Amino acid sequence: MHDVARLAGVSIKTVSNVVNDYNHIRPETRKRVLDAIETLGYRPNLSARGLRSGRTGVISLIIPDLRNAYFAELADAVMRAADTQNLSVIIEQSGDSRERELSLLTGPRRQMVDGILYSVLALGEDDAHLLDAIDTPMVLLGERIFHGPTDHVTMRNTEGARAATEHLISLGRTRIVALGAHRGEVVGSAGLRLRGYRQALDDAGLPYDEALVGEVGGWYRKEGADAMRRLVASGVPFDGVVAFNDLIALGAMRVMQEAGLSIPADVAVIGFDDIDETRYTLPSLSTINPGREEIAEVAVRLLMERIASPGVAIAPREHLSAFTVVPRESSAAV
Repeated sequence: MHDVARLAGVSIKTVSNVVNDYNHIRPETRKRVLDAIETLGYRPNLSARGLRSGRTGVISLIIPDLRNAYFAELADAVMRAADTQNLSVIIEQSGDSRERELSLLTGPRRQMVDGILYSVLALGEDDAHLLDAIDTPMVLLGERIFHGPTDHVTMRNTEGARAATEHLISLGRTRIVALGAHRGEVVGSAGLRLRGYRQALDDAGLPYDEALVGEVGGWYRKEGADAMRRLVASGVPFDGVVAFNDLIALGAMRVMQEAGLSIPADVAVIGFDDIDETRYTLPSLSTINPGREEIAEVAVRLLMERIASPGVAIAPREHLSAFTVVPRESSAAV
């Protein structure tokens, strides 16, 4: 920094102000400093800066599994949102493990970050009190902990699944499969989406049939394929599928086509998440766009507000993103 200041003919303080992008610096002065930085190849010492400021300029994103395309695309959206705030992002995978989630929240690595975006999966409502002792600024994502001690940003699971079901009902489908249920789940994406599915059936005067509820272990292509294979083998008639995420839908579509079922002529299908792959399948997959970009942008903004207000008690805030129905070939009118 001394070398940059000497070459640019300015004070060390001016170099620091330019590096930190402070306002009220004359354009010609800024240009001299930037030219000197370029000439000398100067790079700020981020570790030293963090020691002085008490911040690292890094946040952590804890997600269950990058193999799930939704979380991979969420991570991409968070990184882009963080970049607009000059933040870097460390991505940690919890792997649906309670012990791993707690370790990531309380372990020494949290000292490396200014804040945490935490997509909860293994912990639940009964564990909300465990977050009280964590002094690192945090924003919760996902559907496992509501009314916790900090901000919560998530999607409209129930309303989105209800709209997906109503979309198929509007096409005249009356035997609609709910694919992706988790036995006994109430709080969580699967439980909330099953609730929306049932609400749409009730509103349309259609009966709820347990035989049309396909349970899975995980939300991946294989589980969707296995569940659909069991359903086809059972002989239960159906003319529509509401899949609780896009990967389940893609696995199920492959099995239906292998079984000679035409999509959408025989079975109309809609997924949930609007991952990029759904635009390029044959047929292209109808889906629910849950507002992933909005979730990322709002979560980063709320976290930044907490990081910028150390020692200030901010009441927990909850934000539900807007969703849209995205009709494509898999539910086209026939």
